[in-house]
Amino acid sequence: MNIFPSNTALIIIDVQKFFNDPRWGDRNNPQAEENIATLLEKWRETNRPIYHIQHVTGSLKPAHEFKDFIKPLPRETLIRKNVNSAFIGTDLKKSLREHQIDTLVIVGLTTNHCVETTTRMAGNLGFNTFLVTDATATFDRIGPDGIVYSAEMIHNMTMVNLNEEFATIVTTKQVLEYT
Repeated sequence: MNIFPSNTALIIIDVQKFFNDPRWGDRNNPQAEENIATLLEKWRETNRPIYHIQHVTGSLKPAHEFKDFIKPLPRETLIRKNVNSAFIGTDLKKSLREHQIDTLVIVGLTTNHCVETTTRMAGNLGFNTFLVTDATATFDRIGPDGIVYSAEMIHNMTMVNLNEEFATIVTTKQVLEYT
């Protein structure tokens, strides 16, 4: 069974070198980049549409660069954004509609920021949206109450919040199985 049509877009969000900075602290899903690379390879092999989302604030700096394994090929779409959602201030929605793409597979960094915001908007805009839980990651955060919330807890709560309302939560294995 193939639930991902041939024009399903892989949306890769903010897999950039600035997330290598140890100041971000502890994170979950150490295998996220490996899973993203696996999905990217599958999309390239099957000639499916790929959108690379790059967060840029101010001028383009080395920290804004994509991690080496994820660098876009010339035929792949690059969208630059300066807010959390890849739909705000960009032509992402227009491009997806023009190419008659209505199914999205979303991966990237960080789960509870740009990935979550883009996923919520995709769902609200009517896209058939799949979020790959083991191909996203986040970092520990300190709440306004001073409590440290683990990356795993934050990640899991994001999945709970998005599941069945904004997206279908899937694993890399499930995506590969149904592609």
